[in-house]
Amino acid sequence: MVCETFSHARSLVHALDGRLRLVVAVALSVVVVALDRPAALGVALAAALAAAAAARLPVGATLRRLRALNLFMLLIVVLLPMTAGGEALFRIGPLAFSRAGLVRAVQIAVKGNAIVLLLTALLSTLEPVDLGRAMQGLRVPGKLVRLYFFTVRYLDVLHHEYQRLRLAMRVRCFRPAMSGHTYRSLGYLVGMLLVRSFDRSERVLAAMKCRGYRGRFLSAHRFAFGRAEAVFAALAAAVLAAMGVLQWR
Repeated sequence: MVCETFSHARSLVHALDGRLRLVVAVALSVVVVALDRPAALGVALAAALAAAAAARLPVGATLRRLRALNLFMLLIVVLLPMTAGGEALFRIGPLAFSRAGLVRAVQIAVKGNAIVLLLTALLSTLEPVDLGRAMQGLRVPGKLVRLYFFTVRYLDVLHHEYQRLRLAMRVRCFRPAMSGHTYRSLGYLVGMLLVRSFDRSERVLAAMKCRGYRGRFLSAHRFAFGRAEAVFAALAAAVLAAMGVLQWR
């Protein structure tokens, strides 16, 4: 699959109701974005690490997922202190690195890592179909749910279609270069991918209508809110309260 998930493990988080995990993930992410005090950010990062440990996320795969984010965060840490202004922490030639810019860059990096870890622990441990069911159970608009289902279902198919088209180009001795021929060829590649995607969507819609599809996915899955969910909701509420008190007291 193009979208790597950690849904096949077994942990306390994996056993929780998908609707609750979705609500908690969104609530924590929204609050973490608004934080800027060190104590509140520390609680957020600690909660994210605890969630990752409870979900038994594989260390190597999780670090690979964080690597791309932190390469971008490294760029922010380098550039933001040079553009934020304020008291200069140190200078390199004509460039002044401000204390306020460095503090702001570190805050952004901590928030980004905390949110990605939280979303990975709570949502990436759900099967894609179960996440869609959770959205449907929370009365998310039906169009968004259907768009999510179809995106997850056919993203891998489109990826393989793209790989076949690229292979066909290589067989014909295509070698990318900074030239008009390369730009035209890549444009044709994107155009063919869009045309084939549209054709496949028409065939899929016709097949679904033949099977009685009427614009809504039916499921026999039933969610259950038990004692474990109540404990998890209480812990999430406590974390939210702690971050709120430390940030806005």
